[in-house]
Amino acid sequence: MMGGMTTQTPGAAVPAADPTDHDHGLLDAVVVPDRVGVEGLEERWAPAWDAAQLHAFDRTAPRSEVFSIDTPPPTASGSLHIGHVFSYTHTDVVARFQRARGKHVFYPMGWDDNGLPTERRVQNYYGVRCDPSLPYEGDDFAPPHHGGATSVKAADQVPVSRRTFVRLCEQLTAEDEKQFEALWRHLGLSVDWNHQYQTIGSTARAVAQTTFLRNLARGEAYQAEAPGLWDVTFQTAVAQAELEARDYPGHYHSLAFHGTDGGDVVIETTRPELLGACVALIAHPDDERYQHLFGTTVTTPVFGVEVPVLAHPSAEADKGSGIAMCCTFGDLTDVQWWRELDLPTRSIVQRDGRITREVPEWITAEAGREAFAELLGKTTFSARTAVVDALRASGDLIGEPTATQRKANFFEKGDKPLEIVTSRQWYIRNGGREVPGGRDLRAELLARGDELDFHPDFMRVRYRNWVGGLNGDWLISRQRFFGVPIPVWYPVDEDGETRWDAPIVPEEAQLPIDPSSDVPAGYTAEQRGAAGGFVGDTDVMDTWATSSLTPQIAGGWLHDADLFERVFPMDVRPQGQDIIRTWLFSTVVRSHLEHDALPWRHAAISGWILDPDRKKMSKSKGNVVTPMDLLVEHGSDAVRYWAASARLGTDAAFEVGQMKIGRRLAIKVLNASKFALTAASGEGSAVVLDPAAVTEAIDRALLADLATVVEQATAAFEGFDHARALETTETFFWTFCDDYLELVKDRAYGRGPTGADGEPEPLTPEQIASARAALALALDVLLRLFAPFLPFATAEVWSWWRGGSVHSAPWPTTDALRAASAGSPGGASEGLVATAGAALGALRKVKSEAKVSQRTPLLSARILASAVAAEQVAAVEADLRAAGKVTGPLEVEVGEPVGGDGEAVAVVVAAHELGEAPPKR
Repeated sequence: MMGGMTTQTPGAAVPAADPTDHDHGLLDAVVVPDRVGVEGLEERWAPAWDAAQLHAFDRTAPRSEVFSIDTPPPTASGSLHIGHVFSYTHTDVVARFQRARGKHVFYPMGWDDNGLPTERRVQNYYGVRCDPSLPYEGDDFAPPHHGGATSVKAADQVPVSRRTFVRLCEQLTAEDEKQFEALWRHLGLSVDWNHQYQTIGSTARAVAQTTFLRNLARGEAYQAEAPGLWDVTFQTAVAQAELEARDYPGHYHSLAFHGTDGGDVVIETTRPELLGACVALIAHPDDERYQHLFGTTVTTPVFGVEVPVLAHPSAEADKGSGIAMCCTFGDLTDVQWWRELDLPTRSIVQRDGRITREVPEWITAEAGREAFAELLGKTTFSARTAVVDALRASGDLIGEPTATQRKANFFEKGDKPLEIVTSRQWYIRNGGREVPGGRDLRAELLARGDELDFHPDFMRVRYRNWVGGLNGDWLISRQRFFGVPIPVWYPVDEDGETRWDAPIVPEEAQLPIDPSSDVPAGYTAEQRGAAGGFVGDTDVMDTWATSSLTPQIAGGWLHDADLFERVFPMDVRPQGQDIIRTWLFSTVVRSHLEHDALPWRHAAISGWILDPDRKKMSKSKGNVVTPMDLLVEHGSDAVRYWAASARLGTDAAFEVGQMKIGRRLAIKVLNASKFALTAASGEGSAVVLDPAAVTEAIDRALLADLATVVEQATAAFEGFDHARALETTETFFWTFCDDYLELVKDRAYGRGPTGADGEPEPLTPEQIASARAALALALDVLLRLFAPFLPFATAEVWSWWRGGSVHSAPWPTTDALRAASAGSPGGASEGLVATAGAALGALRKVKSEAKVSQRTPLLSARILASAVAAEQVAAVEADLRAAGKVTGPLEVEVGEPVGGDGEAVAVVVAAHELGEAPPKR
């Protein structure tokens, strides 16, 4: 128990409860600052939580008592934006709720620091580019810039060795990660900072390489020389999941192929530069226009190559002339036709996006070879112009090109259309192609999606559509530098030829390895690249190939079996809707193949943040907002309120106005709590959290309403509907402030209503104690309900009067509230607080309309109310008279009250007499 309340002047140190004290008993004295505010709360409480290890995971907790989170590792390249704050807040409110419910929350933080975004940032920041052929420059190498590079062109960047480039990547990401962590702490994320990882760290590399080797041993990983999507800017293969279809300006060209009967066959194409790679003309088998041509051949214009005319059901009879040229390769349809019709490979576009530098052997006509020689080494753009000129000169261009907008595939981070080139790449089976042996992997992965609980559930269809629409296995190799190396070498035979079909693999105990510097067992370093020796695979894994293993990396799969048993499968994966096809699906694939299980039970999918034009905010669009300034200006609780107000899966507008509302709410929590504690402690008495002390009808009704709020908020949180939990709590809180506090403050201070003689009517000790106990009980519950959303304001208030921390206090239950309200709400008590508030509002309205002070007494008043409302008003008559300054009789008449707009209302003031306004203070 405690004595009377004391206050402190602004700037004075306010004694905080020891956060390590999990005894949440009442302090000996309530200590409240003279003035309260949200400024500086982050700097006060975030370090206190960290010092107390308040969010540290209990390694002794059994799995049944653990709630584990597969936290998204943000890309550590540049800066966080407001979208990160939005989605990570959603995760944190759930973590705080689960911790309050008694769960031991495993809430790690990872940093996704490998891959192309990091490479690009390093190139631009330091003014360098990687050239793997260069020797290591030494540890003393200094890059030309440190953030001040003025050009991003490769020609203006200093070439450096791969080792130096990787060192610079590690150096810059370490600096970025420090800034990210500082922002997360300021936001109030209850992450266990003892559990951090990097997707390029040794643990992550070992996990990624181990799973790859096991995939390889089981036949789930394989390499193939095959056509694939290729980004000519970044010089790397691109997976299906990384594509973006964008409009791209082009032209339709009508070309005449020459039939053996002397007639012409006209096709339309937007890519005439690929004419030299044409291997067939394709039409729909039911297209009557081309029935007579199926099985015959035609000759290509300009180059004079004979190609067959074939039928395929995917040809579009209503598109262009209905017949198309199949080139190797112009688009993914070409790949399909090439594979299914067993066509030859005649590639002319190289990895650098230029036409081959040698005339192909399949062009045998002298005129054709001369024409192709004009294209050697040209970009596809220049080659297109040259081919069109040649077609025009030969008379095989029908009419002039017609402008159009065509859909082209882009790498999601690129700015040039992708090409399709043939190269040797590594793949992991994902159900997109037939699995040898007849295994229906696609069906298995669809079934896994059915097992997973999606929040909201409508996001499930995105998973099903993606898995159902896959047309190839998962391409995981990348021709980049800063990533997890493919952990294999290849023998070189005595003739100096590399045996790509006989990879040499390390033992798992050796991992992680880098084949470019490590040597396989049985060889020496001197044998690298020599006949009879070996070569290392130079590719690295796609960043998703590592990120898809975040449950295993964070959970200690290979190096901490005890931890892994306690946290895996994890409880929830929070993530964005746009990476269901990449991160969510790939994680399901890896867990299914390795563990024959889902990686988590729930997937919580956040929506997007929209700018004022209702467009998605993203770094690539250049419309993002940096969050730290917002956190400083409005306060972290305010920004968290804005984020938490949005439901999962729902896009939300970036609204500073909503943050201002959140700031007002946090300030109101502080002020209302100060008032409630002042009233609840009384002069020289103690705060009482005793349900038995609550005896008055309105006090019991308040706590009954609050019990319902606890039930609703709890159910909402359990259903991953944090926004509903916030909305329910906030709605009650404003009723508590606007109605209940106003009604009971006089009684809580020991003042009864003033009589006609100007003297206050006496109150019993029980009446006073009831108000004070109800205020304390309600505040205790409200702070716990708000704690996941407003962690700083609630921590501050809790420290004024309670031991321990609100963030280690248990989630509120309804037992004490129901006991205090003498059972469930019903009869006259249901809606009592709202009715009493309406009655007080009606009394105050007559003073407002008369333009007099609210301190003006009402000498008499007659209230018209419905039958139920009349009974409720009678139950709170004393409080209503005190709050409304009614000094004379307050009569209640049963009737059918109607508001000024003609609508039925609960109560109205039917008659009143105003007294003399008090003198101004």
